[in-house]
Amino acid sequence: MANQDQFRQTIEEGYTFDGPSFVLGGAMLGEETLCGSLVRIPLGTLNRHGLIAGATGTGKTKTLQIIAEQLSREGVPSLLMDIKGDLSGIAVASGGHPKIDERHEAIGTPFTASASPVELLTLSDEAGARLRATVVEFGPVLFSKMLDLNDTQSGIVAVAFKYAEENALPLLDLKDFRKILQWITGEGKEEIEADYGRISTASTGAIMRRIVELETQGAELFFGETSFDVEDLTRIDENGRGMVSIIRLTDVQDKPKLFSTFMLQLLAEVYATFPEEGDMDRPKLVLFIDEAHLIFNEATDALLDQLEAIIKLIRSKGVGLFFVTQNPADIPGDILGQLGLKVQHALRAFTAKDRKAIKLASENYPLTDFYDVDQTLTELGTGEAFVTALDRKGRPTPLVRTMLRAPESRMDVLTKAEIKDIVDRSPLVKKYNKEIDRESAYEILEKKMEAALKAEQKEEIEKQKAKAKGSTSRRRAEKSTFEKVMSNTTTRQIGRTIAREFTRGLLGVLGIKNRR
Repeated sequence: MANQDQFRQTIEEGYTFDGPSFVLGGAMLGEETLCGSLVRIPLGTLNRHGLIAGATGTGKTKTLQIIAEQLSREGVPSLLMDIKGDLSGIAVASGGHPKIDERHEAIGTPFTASASPVELLTLSDEAGARLRATVVEFGPVLFSKMLDLNDTQSGIVAVAFKYAEENALPLLDLKDFRKILQWITGEGKEEIEADYGRISTASTGAIMRRIVELETQGAELFFGETSFDVEDLTRIDENGRGMVSIIRLTDVQDKPKLFSTFMLQLLAEVYATFPEEGDMDRPKLVLFIDEAHLIFNEATDALLDQLEAIIKLIRSKGVGLFFVTQNPADIPGDILGQLGLKVQHALRAFTAKDRKAIKLASENYPLTDFYDVDQTLTELGTGEAFVTALDRKGRPTPLVRTMLRAPESRMDVLTKAEIKDIVDRSPLVKKYNKEIDRESAYEILEKKMEAALKAEQKEEIEKQKAKAKGSTSRRRAEKSTFEKVMSNTTTRQIGRTIAREFTRGLLGVLGIKNRR
């Protein structure tokens, strides 16, 4: 193994950058932390995305917290997915601890307790500013991919969007879209077929079932107004610190479809809204996606293609994406290859499959003369990680075992009172939490359907009345067969003759003579 001086020189050359950077931790050789050998991360390459991986309990969430608060200090806003509920503590300064002081003494950098400005957001009924998007903002292509529709079904979705646009039918929420599907296969069927061709009811039924599946995961809370403006994620506070927006997702693990839907729409909206930035000395926004496997496990092939395209292109907008997951294998290979900064915490080898996964993970990092990567991956302690980044020329920095600095903020959840205080002071809560249900496709088509039903009922009633009136007139105008027969002159004469002869016969039987 190379000597310590050579190692120090390698770290000094590999982690000294022109432009702004922040200290992530101190370099380790073997089990020893080398005081003063600092591992810095350049801000200018964070739009090349990143990965934070490691087994449960190895410190991934705290690493996410460290990077987010350092970005905030440098004036870079971020968006965090708080699935476990323990990221909100970034809003309060750390209370300090002797072990924190000991860690920073070993690293060779002072510890300063500090809070970051925080905005709480929510997709459900959690406290915070509500995140919503309208159906029309997705567009037919993204909406179809989200529902995993085939080409025929996607064509029907495109027709529905086109019909809504041409007839001023706002598609705001899922009930609007369901209503327009009912219309194009019901009362509006003839109109649709004349303009767009025949619509299969079997296909619309399949689309309906996909929408119902989405609704069972709470999507009706996400689709609607007021639509969230992604520019609100890029705010800087009065002290020049980047706003840390935290989406509270403690109930999302049983709603993976909703989570992946939200993330896809958010990335698409950011890409469509933000201008091209070119090379910047720091990113405009960084998004941290915790429990990233929830997105990729539920994503269809079409959705993965869409995600890969957005991830490749969004960096030109000055936006960085960080995926936080247990194993790098959770991230599709094509996406993993796009991630510049990698922070790899310990992996555990309990089975042969685990050992193969560790071997595979070690191949994702630059070659090194200082570590046996396979072995060291299983020996990393809590708060330690292998780190490699990109320099300003896009080259990987040397792989280094790092003792990570401690978070400057609280490493625990906020109390209900602290959460309430943040929410009460939030301008976004006042902006987005007002319920709006303006007239849209559902209400407009509902009125049309009611009017059509009333017209149909009225027409049916008129038909019944006309039929009844015609029947009565015919009865009055026409005699029955019996009446016709009895009113005939010949019939009446024959009847009188028969009656007379019958009477004579009867009198004869009785022994009475008929007198004339």
